[in-house]
Order: sequence, then structure tokens, then C-alpha cells
Amino acid sequence: MTIFLDENPLHLDNGLVGLPWQIETGNPATFFQAISEPDSIKPIRIWAQIFRPDDHSSSPTVIVVPGSLGVAESHIYKAKILTDEGITVCLIDPFGSRGVESTVSDQAQYSFAASAWDVLSTVDQLRDQVGVDPDRIGVQGHSRGGSAALMAASMQKLPYFSQTIAGVYAAYPWCGMQFLDPQVGGTKIRSIIGDQDEWCLPQQVQGYMQALRLVGAEATIRIVAGAHHSFDRFSPLEISSNASVAPGAPTIYIKENGVCMHPVNGESSLETDERSLMLYGIKAGYGKIGARIGTEENFAHIFHEDMMAFWQFLKEG
Repeated sequence: MTIFLDENPLHLDNGLVGLPWQIETGNPATFFQAISEPDSIKPIRIWAQIFRPDDHSSSPTVIVVPGSLGVAESHIYKAKILTDEGITVCLIDPFGSRGVESTVSDQAQYSFAASAWDVLSTVDQLRDQVGVDPDRIGVQGHSRGGSAALMAASMQKLPYFSQTIAGVYAAYPWCGMQFLDPQVGGTKIRSIIGDQDEWCLPQQVQGYMQALRLVGAEATIRIVAGAHHSFDRFSPLEISSNASVAPGAPTIYIKENGVCMHPVNGESSLETDERSLMLYGIKAGYGKIGARIGTEENFAHIFHEDMMAFWQFLKEG
């Protein structure tokens, strides 16, 4: 069940109370608009909540970005275990202000460019929050949120933003859309995905991590044998009957100006936007309805262990 954030604070099991906060972000329709025409982006505010383990000192911060099901108990649990380790958490809700309940059956309700814009806007505005160390801001994204975090890492060099991202933990991200030049500067990247994922293709995640390494990034990946999509949740493995997925569709590459290249002929124009190319993948026979989601055995424990090991570098700062 989707949880919508608002002015009412959430309470973590460790006793911390969330600070409701609104982020000034935007709704770019395409990556071209986000990169080449940012002044034309329609503004919007989204809700977030900040959980601080210590009110008296500057601490590392991790932004938690949900996926196609929106904010869930699993993301609130991430806030609990991260704050237990002295890391401030900013949990964002991209859905509520946009009137979206789920993108499981329709990813085009708002663009992936807008998802990345949410991340960049949050990073930029967090630096002014009391108790946040601006040099130690990381992003943890899940599924679509993982895609947003990876794209944001390659877009942080845009002159529209000035705050850098220290690290990205991309959990089972969809990597069917990638930058032709994916440079991320000094941002440390880690991806994790199950080899049984039916929503996102592990090979595309591998390819993206290798592309990042080839341009000098510190990028690693862990593939968990037997694990499915969202294996960090505590809900049992089940079929999401209305999920619309196309994990085997060819990769869409994005040029430096934000224009997408058609995977078949390499041509690019303003008409080859993310929505039309996603529809191409479905019409080409890669789309299917229904995909498994959830966890079993000790996969959630494996995930959280890997997650906390990655974020140790922020604490060591």
C-alpha cells in the first residue's frame, strides 16, 4: 500500500520523528527539456521527511527514492536502520503532489527526466538544511528510483545545479535508458539486483556499471543468485498482475543535449523521446503484463547488509 507524505510527521521504530519538508522541483517532459531548456520546466513541490539521528552535529545524509509503488514500509525501515548508524535520511515522495498512486502499469504518468530532476533538486536544497554535511550527501534509489539516482549522477554537472552527489546505491534499477557519456565525476556507484529479476534486466545493469568504469568512475555491482525484484521487502514473493514491463528491450541512449537515440537506427530527434521509445519496445514484442515481486529466504538480510556496507564510506567521510 502506497504511503503519501505530507505535513504529518512519520515516526520510526527507533523513536525518531520525521521533519516534514517540501522540495522545489519540476516536471520536465523529456531529458532534452531538462538539459537544454531547463528554464521552461514547470515547477512543482513534492513532500519529503527528514530523520536526524543527532540534532547537534553535522552528519552524512542519504536520500531514499522509492520506485513504481511509491513510498512503502520497506523505505521507512531503511530510514530506521540508516539513522541507527548515525546517518540522516531524507525520504522523498514523488507521487503525492503529482496525483500518482503507482506507475507499475503506466510509467509515462510522469517522465524519468522528472524523476532525475527530483533527485538533483533534493540534493541541491539539502545542503542548506541544518545538520546536513553537504560533502556527504548520497542517494539510494529503488527500481525506478534507482534509475533516477543513476541518471541524476550523470546530470549533476549541469550548470542548473551546484551540489555534488557523494554516492549512489541503485537497487534493482531499470537501466534501459542510459547516457551515451555517463560520466559521474567522483560519485561512487553501487548497484544490486537479483538474477531472477523480471522487471529490470541484470545484463543492462552490468553494462551500465561497465560503461561507468570505462569513463573512470568507481562503479561496482552485486548480482544476488535466486533473488527477484524488490527482494529487500519483507513481503512474500508474488505476481504483480498489472505490472507492464519490457526488460529485454534494446537500450535507449541519451546524447549530451538530452535527445534520445532510436536503438534500431541510431537516429535522434525531438520526436524520439523516452515515451515513444518505450512504446517501441512494447510494440516490438518485448513487453509483457505481470511480473514477480517480493522476497524469500534471507534475501532481505543480504540486501541490507550490502547496503550498510556501501554507506560506511559516507560515515568515514
